[in-house]
Amino acid sequence: MATPKKLQPDRRTLLKGAMLVIAGNAVMSPREAWGLASTGLRPTTLQTMILMARDIYPHDRLADRFYAIAIKDFDAKSAKDAKLAEMFEAGVADLDQRAGGSYAAVKDYPKRLELLRAIEASPFFQAIRGSLVAGLYNQKELWSLFGYEGESASKGGYIERGFNDIEWL
Repeated sequence: MATPKKLQPDRRTLLKGAMLVIAGNAVMSPREAWGLASTGLRPTTLQTMILMARDIYPHDRLADRFYAIAIKDFDAKSAKDAKLAEMFEAGVADLDQRAGGSYAAVKDYPKRLELLRAIEASPFFQAIRGSLVAGLYNQKELWSLFGYEGESASKGGYIERGFNDIEWL
């Protein structure tokens, strides 16, 4: 099997503020200054899965890095499990084929949702959707953005901390 050519982002791509770029074996966000090294999956697969995660659980206020954090566990598990890696690679390949080349290149959000709905019964989609619930929403750094204060037992419970607060009515 031929070694894939390592891609280097060009200056123009970085200056244009591309959301996610591939460099070597990593997915990077020049605008947000983070990177995710690939160990079990191809960087293009991770790039697509990060976009899928945003499309499945869209939150305009969340940076892509939070979606990348939620996806990186798939990469780590794929490095240890060849069957899992094959499922993710094949799932992304199928999604790219349905998109007519690259899911990540589809700019129209409704079109991407249509593509996801077409594969929502697949084990690939279900594995991503199901794991994202914990992978995304268990990030403590995000809790305040959603108005969640965390566990309450150490603070006396919810009864005395807003349980009956209905001032919003």
